[in-house]
Amino acid sequence: MTAFNRRRFLDTLGTFSATAFLSSLSRPAWSRNLDKALYHAEDRPASELAGDEDFWYFVQQSFTTSPELINLNNGGVSPSPKVVQEAMKRYHDMCNEMPSYYMWRILDQGREPLRNNLARIAGTSPEEIAIHRNASEALETVIFGLPLRAGDEVVLSKQDYPNMINAWRQREMRDGVKLVWIDLELPSEDSEYLTSQYVKAFTPRTKVVHVTHVINWNGQILPVRKIADAAHQRGIEVLVDGAHSFAQFEFTIPSLGCDYFGTSLHKWLTACIGTGMLYIKKEKIAPIYPLFAHGEPKSDNIRKFETLGTRPFFIEQAIGKAIDFYDMIGAARKEQRLQYLKNYWMGAVKDIPKVKLHTSMKPEFGCAIGMVSIGGKKASDLESALFNTYRIHTVAIDWEHFHGLRITPNVYTTTKNLDVLIRAIGELAKA
Repeated sequence: MTAFNRRRFLDTLGTFSATAFLSSLSRPAWSRNLDKALYHAEDRPASELAGDEDFWYFVQQSFTTSPELINLNNGGVSPSPKVVQEAMKRYHDMCNEMPSYYMWRILDQGREPLRNNLARIAGTSPEEIAIHRNASEALETVIFGLPLRAGDEVVLSKQDYPNMINAWRQREMRDGVKLVWIDLELPSEDSEYLTSQYVKAFTPRTKVVHVTHVINWNGQILPVRKIADAAHQRGIEVLVDGAHSFAQFEFTIPSLGCDYFGTSLHKWLTACIGTGMLYIKKEKIAPIYPLFAHGEPKSDNIRKFETLGTRPFFIEQAIGKAIDFYDMIGAARKEQRLQYLKNYWMGAVKDIPKVKLHTSMKPEFGCAIGMVSIGGKKASDLESALFNTYRIHTVAIDWEHFHGLRITPNVYTTTKNLDVLIRAIGELAKA
């Protein structure tokens, strides 16, 4: 993607005019200051801007995060910026003025423009995008909708997300499909190794491979395109769990070479909690049964996957403001900043005795998410110590080969926040 262009961004605001958006009479100081910062940063490379704390301070002011705590668990769910919160509240108030009218006849009319906008940043056709509530719902739509038979094989890894593992196990129990497990040694900076682990598991009976784009436990990025190409050469379909990749770093869904892709929008896109997206390649839509019944379940219309009944329209429509905010910051800038933050704290602690890192510092193998452990200390004890003593919120990981703390900053995180983490890790390693 090209660098952020201020005029192009203003052109994408739709019904909200540039004049209204920039009006200093109606906009709070934090918003005016951010606009000025973006204007002055317009011609600066994203890599140069990544460490500019003055610029990112104005981004931080777009959020309402607690000043009493340092949130380093954005990998679970991210807070939304003020503009998204305000849009959601405004739409909610509108709905309560006359629910059946404003929900079905007004807000629901915004779905197609929203679909177009999501497709734009995903690099797909709008006819391949369905709006869901989270990655689990999107991915399980495919997992339970695929026409698999007893004996058909599915390749997946022990490092995949538990909800997806359980969904596949349910298909195993219910339909007799055979699950073929691989066990990845992570972190890894060897694309050939990572790809080969999947390819070695393929057999003539393999119908689907399930690949997690970013392993949620430690932030490992997998070489999805290489795995997908190898799978397609053998007639195997590819389902990608993109819960932690979409809007964290730059890529388009078609560039992954997958057939199906599911993500949450309340993580890295910073949309409201309870928003997600499903992608299905156009020619693959018809055979997939929707998770919720539809009058034409074999239709090739992507909208058949949105028959969820009554749902919170005010949350769904606020996704549009999250996309505006994402466009305003710029995909390249965001990726570079997240890389910078992860490597900032990891670089500072990597040589401390007893400290072990479980995430690559190379951009092709990791972005925002990092994992750390301290020899002789339980992850749960470290999580408690960080919170109780330093007021840092993280999450302890104990899953398969992963034992440590997952550290996940976001664009509102400052290096001052991470300096507290660095000091804490150093003191805990000595204790």
